[in-house]
Amino acid sequence: MKKAPKQEPDERLTVTPPKKWAAGVPAVTHALEYSLEEATLRTTATTLLTMNQVDGIDCPGCAWSDPAPGHRHMNEYCENGAKHINDEATGRRITRDFFRTHSVSELNRQSDMWLNQQGRLTEPMIKRPGSDYYEPISWHDALGLVADELKSLDSPDEAAFYTSGRASNESAFVLQLFARAFGTNNLPDCSNLCHETSGFGLHETLGTGKGTVGLEDFYQADLVFLVGQNPATNHPRQLSALEKCKVNGGKIIAVNTLPEAGLFRFKNPQQVRGVIGNGIKISDLFLHIRSGGDLALFQGVNRLLLEAEDAAPGTVLDNEFISAHTSGFEEFAEHARGVSWDDILTATQLTRQRIEEVRDYVLRAKRVIVCWAMGVTQQRHGVPTVREIVNFLMLRGNLGRAGAGASPVRGHSNVQGDRTMGVWEQMPDEFLDALQAEFGFDPPREHGVDSVKAIKAMREGRIKVFLSLAGNFVRAAPDTHITDEAIRRCRLTAQISTKLSKAHTVTGETALILPCLGRTEIDIQAGGVQFVTVENTSSEVHTSFGKLPPASRLLLSEVAILCRLAHRTLGDKVKVPWLEFEAEYGTIRERVSRIVPGFHDFNRRVTRPGGIKLPNPVNEGVFATPTGKAMFTRNDFDMSRAPAGALVLQSMRSHDQWNTIPYTDNDRYRGIHGGRNIVMVNPEDMSDLGLTRGQYVDIIGVWDDDIERRVDGFVVVPYPTTRGCAAAYYPEVQPLVPLDSVADISNQPTSKGIVVRLEPTTPPPGAKSAHFHE
Repeated sequence: MKKAPKQEPDERLTVTPPKKWAAGVPAVTHALEYSLEEATLRTTATTLLTMNQVDGIDCPGCAWSDPAPGHRHMNEYCENGAKHINDEATGRRITRDFFRTHSVSELNRQSDMWLNQQGRLTEPMIKRPGSDYYEPISWHDALGLVADELKSLDSPDEAAFYTSGRASNESAFVLQLFARAFGTNNLPDCSNLCHETSGFGLHETLGTGKGTVGLEDFYQADLVFLVGQNPATNHPRQLSALEKCKVNGGKIIAVNTLPEAGLFRFKNPQQVRGVIGNGIKISDLFLHIRSGGDLALFQGVNRLLLEAEDAAPGTVLDNEFISAHTSGFEEFAEHARGVSWDDILTATQLTRQRIEEVRDYVLRAKRVIVCWAMGVTQQRHGVPTVREIVNFLMLRGNLGRAGAGASPVRGHSNVQGDRTMGVWEQMPDEFLDALQAEFGFDPPREHGVDSVKAIKAMREGRIKVFLSLAGNFVRAAPDTHITDEAIRRCRLTAQISTKLSKAHTVTGETALILPCLGRTEIDIQAGGVQFVTVENTSSEVHTSFGKLPPASRLLLSEVAILCRLAHRTLGDKVKVPWLEFEAEYGTIRERVSRIVPGFHDFNRRVTRPGGIKLPNPVNEGVFATPTGKAMFTRNDFDMSRAPAGALVLQSMRSHDQWNTIPYTDNDRYRGIHGGRNIVMVNPEDMSDLGLTRGQYVDIIGVWDDDIERRVDGFVVVPYPTTRGCAAAYYPEVQPLVPLDSVADISNQPTSKGIVVRLEPTTPPPGAKSAHFHE
């Protein structure tokens, strides 16, 4: 059934007190309401009853792990997963008539939510040079145009191949193979924008860029740290794992700049206590930390642990683990003892007594997990923070054993799988050597561009073709106005997409929309019905089978688009059987099995219930570091700073949002309804700055260059943020993130450490006054 286009609600901003608990019956109700608005009852039943099941559809949302087969609930999904899968399965369609009616300029003025709500893309479209409208184009002509443009470049490095975590392992492998066979390592991806810092910090210390824990470890942990993450919104199924941890006697310490509902109490709608009871308390200790203070926090805890060992030798640290499996301990310990308490307390805005309370929790725990997300990684000193977390885990031997370890929580469904498949501009020689041995061509060895460097290269005219596999790069990237300018300087931009977004409205001279199947849809190729695979945040690889008829007969799969494009571009230049890959995805997996460690016998093993658990060398006592051991590091103290009259702003997602796309204008858990242009400010900071609730302000970035960065017309909302810190929604405040404001070492944008000032302004035309409920 074709659904009518949705209209954005015309309602005023209403603010209520933040919720004290997450999920419960309201989560089920909201999930079903949204799903049934998008899809039929039959479609909704098909998607929800097969989501995250052994032979079902992998949730296209977050990368949280699934319970073992036989232990999965019939409804193995969360509110946001239900919304996301049925957002893809929507009955709304975008046809050529839509593009005939709406110019590209007009579409660019629409909101992210409105664009997404128009429905699924149904046929290839082209915006020709000088035109402001998309028009239909055949697949043959569209792919031929891209191939001809690529072949006309003076150098392969004048092209960039971007992907997001929506891509499957199979399409990610084909994309990187195509790029390298073409001759470039320009493979920017969404990891560059979210967890690149984790990869660098873990590689330096442990020799692997992945986390070391699985789902079962959470059930066995004595203590879990949740640092800079909001599970109720960004990966809600983690709350079920935390619930089991608590039931089994574990403790949880939450570290955040905002008191998020999911950090306090969880009402599991699949449990009686979550429906008619009070649910379960999540955090035993909440550390209301200053933005960017996590490095100082772990430096303080590490110093206290060292001092406790000094007072009672042999009783605090795991000296056997440190001696046998680590290097650099003495240098680390000397440095850690010298970190100033004044610095630690200033950076964290915690009391020493509070940090000592953390130490006491640690001393009572035999098995400790530290989870973190972008509150840690999107800081200038994110890599040192990750390294200091590893220092903390090593002190008491919390690596390589059950119920303990490092857990960077990936937010996108297959972002980790993309990297495993080779989507990285800096893949090591071992991987490139394996490609050469398998396919007979010498891949380029010089590192390519990451996302930030790609923007700079496009802006300078050094990249002329930008191909995007899924994702909404122009909204996910920093410094929006500069990113838009850079994209518009390209000769050609091509987007492989399921739905309309801003990425289709900020274009090169020529622009192509290449519509593809979604993960929910049946994929039939010459070799029969195909499945794809994905890798979750626990390094488990499993299948995903589409269940719904395609949204249009003109859609191609991601794999088909890339294989046809590679064949049209490269011909017989390399001995890669592109058309065989398109016909039967198992032939791709067979090649992967000979190239990527841990994927031996890929086709057979991945179809077993539960799929493949990739080996983690840390859990086998193997550390691929220069010393052959886990490495303690010295990390210089650092913190986010703002001058007088300014605040440190962090971007964040609302609850009703997936990645860059809001589903509604509501943020139920934080009490925000009917608006997104809001800035949350501590009431004491409001008083100091002379601001009142409901007042309109422009947010102006404070950065040392000659570019004025501002977003206009934001409503001030009093909120219990940490003093000196503010929060606003992503991607609305992405224009404020300077392109050169990046994390040391990883080059990841610092979206959680934006220094801004708030300038009072008049309400925009037609603005309604905000309504506040006490």
